[in-house]
Amino acid sequence: MVRNALVSAALGLALGAVGATAGHAQSATKIVIGAHMPLTGSLARSGRAFDEGMRVAIEACNAAQPRWRFEVEEIDDESTPAKAVSAVEKLAASGATAIIGGYGSNIVGPASDASDKLGKTYITAGAVSDELTARGLKTFFRINNNAGYQRGIAGLLTELKPTAVSIVASTKEAPALLAEGLEKELSAKGIKVTVHKFDPAITDFKPIVNKIKLQDKPDVIMMSAYENDYVGIIRAAKVLKPDVKLIVGAWSLATPKMYQEFPDLMNNVIGTSFLPFPVEVKSEEGQRFAEAYKKMFGKEIEYLSSLAYVETMALCEAIVRSGDAGTLAKGGLPDEMRKTDRPSILGRIQFDATGDNPNFALSMGQHREGKIVLVSPKEAATGPLAYPALPW
Repeated sequence: MVRNALVSAALGLALGAVGATAGHAQSATKIVIGAHMPLTGSLARSGRAFDEGMRVAIEACNAAQPRWRFEVEEIDDESTPAKAVSAVEKLAASGATAIIGGYGSNIVGPASDASDKLGKTYITAGAVSDELTARGLKTFFRINNNAGYQRGIAGLLTELKPTAVSIVASTKEAPALLAEGLEKELSAKGIKVTVHKFDPAITDFKPIVNKIKLQDKPDVIMMSAYENDYVGIIRAAKVLKPDVKLIVGAWSLATPKMYQEFPDLMNNVIGTSFLPFPVEVKSEEGQRFAEAYKKMFGKEIEYLSSLAYVETMALCEAIVRSGDAGTLAKGGLPDEMRKTDRPSILGRIQFDATGDNPNFALSMGQHREGKIVLVSPKEAATGPLAYPALPW
């Protein structure tokens, strides 16, 4: 395995090393990394978490080597495809070497198309649609994918052996794809699955939940959706109280922020995660990241900030390698990205010919009175699964 020099060097990041970057800033070559994130609007919680993890990684890269000085230029895309495309065009015009982007496959798709046309390498940890890696783009990369999320959720539901599962699914690209995959996989295992699709514009989920209560009568409600959708679905379920045993969701659900903002809705709910909360990280790099993150932002690392940290480190390291080899100005960054093979706090990171990470896998975390306990798969569990268990 190729272990980039930056990986070990960045372990000196914590605390004092962050300030050390100023000493070599004047002699270093400046590299601007562009980013577009939803910093306002309904997905701002996710955007801010990505922003924080990215900024810790930038400090790590600067602290690790004296030759290249990384800076970030970031634009709020407001979760709007047109604004994401405009952001990419503005960042490229201002001289960004590469782009870190956004949240949601419907946002990342057009933004990464624009980036590819401009010859800019684009990396994301916020879009999982299979269609994104089927376009043949040389410049597109991501560290997570739909297969990993489906594997984690299906694994948990298979362990529970429910008779029936109701899936409440947004018609947006990634949630719809996840719901479709789960329906096929769970049905093949003899589990009755009913999918209820909803338009992302709706805010009243009581009609769907009432149908689940009266007609489906499932053991588990699975939510393939986004943050505000989760809140609406669980709030409707809390009012109507269907006779279910568990509520499960996907990305951006098992996070401290969701519990802090909605403590009456989140307890016992399960979502995808890499880390328990309070955080327990075993690797030295993970411990340094957690320490630096807490110093910068006054809180523990979480799932989304960890994704952003890892994708940004992978990008920065590839830029350094390409720059040192003299290929950066010649369009050599995508080829250097495909040479990535590094351990991380999320597991092994590599990129195949499509730009996807074939090693992506995750766990399932359950909210417990302000904590997040990993409950599946069993080999990654930090505590037992509470089941049956509901927020009310």
